[in-house]
Amino acid sequence: MTDDHPAMTRERVLDEFRDAGALLEGHFVLSSGLRSPAYVQCARVMMDPRRGERLCRALAARVVERLGAGALDVVIAPAMGGIVVGYELARALGLPSMFAERGAEGFVLRRGFRLDPGARVLMVEDVVTTGKSSRECIACIRAAGGEVVAASCLIDRSDGAVDLGPPLIALAGLAIPTYHPDNLPPELAALPPIKPGSRPMP
Repeated sequence: MTDDHPAMTRERVLDEFRDAGALLEGHFVLSSGLRSPAYVQCARVMMDPRRGERLCRALAARVVERLGAGALDVVIAPAMGGIVVGYELARALGLPSMFAERGAEGFVLRRGFRLDPGARVLMVEDVVTTGKSSRECIACIRAAGGEVVAASCLIDRSDGAVDLGPPLIALAGLAIPTYHPDNLPPELAALPPIKPGSRPMP
């Protein structure tokens, strides 16, 4: 699990994203409703199973380094973006993988997924920006009886600024500005907005 970890520097991680065409520039509408001049499209990175495995093995090594071996029982990711990353990370850690889906009042566990009381959970996202969906998924896990030991992601767009409650273990941090739609810089306002994620435009 640790083969790629020592050499998986921040720049190497970002090179993997660049090589996959996953660092996009333009005017993007994020799932939070905020606007950004850049977008991290993890789905492009995970298209290549070998690249996804490299990145998730490196992230798994970082998780074990931070938490210690045997600290977790299960990995849970929010749908849609976190599902593939969560599965691949769980595989690298040798743990079961589940995912939470949006219901009428937030994330819920469906499809027969359930947690034993006190199960030690790693919540996994592909990208963390404001942390809103991460916090909603964490609330779902706790409501289902799990203990969220830590959160994890490939890219932390807040570069360490976001507070999820549990510690966040990221493979790389990337400081990308975000703007309220009513307060866009002129160069961003001049571009047509694109919604690249899984949720429809507000």
